[in-house]
Amino acid sequence: MPKFEYLVKDTTGRDMRGTQEAADANSLVQDFHEKGYVIVKINEMKEASKFFSVSTSSSFGKGRKVKLEEQVVFSRQLATMINAGVPLVQSLDILAQQMDNPAFQKIALSLKFSVEGGRSFSESLGDHTKVFSPLFINMVRAGESSGKLDEILDRISSYLEKTNTLIKKVKAALVYPAVVSGFAFIITYAMFTFVIPKFAEIFDTLGAQLPLPTRIAISISYFLQSNSLFVIGSLVVIIILSKMLLKTPQGRLWFDRTKLSVPVFGPLMLKVAVSKFTRTLSTLVRSGVPILPSLEIVSKTAGNKQIEVVIDDLRNSVKEGGGISEPLLRSPFFPPMVSQMIAIGEETGQMEQMLGKIADFYDQQVDTAVTGLTSLIEPFIIIFLGGVIGGIVISLFLPILTLTQAIN
Repeated sequence: MPKFEYLVKDTTGRDMRGTQEAADANSLVQDFHEKGYVIVKINEMKEASKFFSVSTSSSFGKGRKVKLEEQVVFSRQLATMINAGVPLVQSLDILAQQMDNPAFQKIALSLKFSVEGGRSFSESLGDHTKVFSPLFINMVRAGESSGKLDEILDRISSYLEKTNTLIKKVKAALVYPAVVSGFAFIITYAMFTFVIPKFAEIFDTLGAQLPLPTRIAISISYFLQSNSLFVIGSLVVIIILSKMLLKTPQGRLWFDRTKLSVPVFGPLMLKVAVSKFTRTLSTLVRSGVPILPSLEIVSKTAGNKQIEVVIDDLRNSVKEGGGISEPLLRSPFFPPMVSQMIAIGEETGQMEQMLGKIADFYDQQVDTAVTGLTSLIEPFIIIFLGGVIGGIVISLFLPILTLTQAIN
């Protein structure tokens, strides 16, 4: 029996949307007329909609991943089309045809057919939690409830855009020292395993007493040569055990707390966490999401277990009728300025505006910290490389200088 999607108005003028099986469209029309409904639309559902209305993680987990930039473009274009009066189903169809990413194109088509089948847009997004975050889904749900879906989608795109910019800045600050440190390790290991042994053979033929730095360098070289498999295996075991430890709640909490306390990098991580917390909460509250669900979403998207613990304390405080500023003031991880500004926002009833200002302030702080960190790390890396490579070179040339002086 064919299945039809319908949109009708009941006797009170309220919209009713859904799907129903019927022998044909005429029998369904007659049934609605008998109930006194005004028919707006009746369409027979295609077989493809049945396939796309249900998504599995394996269906869309293959191929290219959906990048944050693609979600920004998707939400902004969708907001523009809805604001221009284009129906949601048609908008999703247009966007799907324009997408270069096959994985995202399949998701857009799935959303289209799911909405065509009578489900809400937020329910359809819930089928793709690997792509769309709880924040995205709940904000869309709030937009549907308030009738401001286009405004909410535009707000989502702005939030994702700022978040993506923040992530790129932090990555740029961390990639440079990581790459240089990696090359330094490779060069040092190569010198100990290939260069120093050649010099050691020459020194053995001389039969002279070697200086202490040279003996230490040669001992390290012999150890690495004789125990290469042990060293590599130990590193692999350490990496595996570290990953296993980080998968446990206690291990993740310890690691994330330590990250916030590390000199130089810790303050940067804390600024990023504060910016993300305040911007996410501000966006959700401004979009009409209730405070408790908002705090739950912020907790899940915090990206730091220690910050998540603090946010859970906030939720408990709100549940008991308290405010947000007091638990933040007790936390050693949030600067006093943040809790004080939030307290002012609670008193004046403008908490979302105050949260937005805090986020903007800490975005600027992250910019300054990244610039300062880059300029600060560079001399440290040069000093480190100079010390390691220079120490090895000096240890190799000390015997030559000693022998030269003895001959003279």
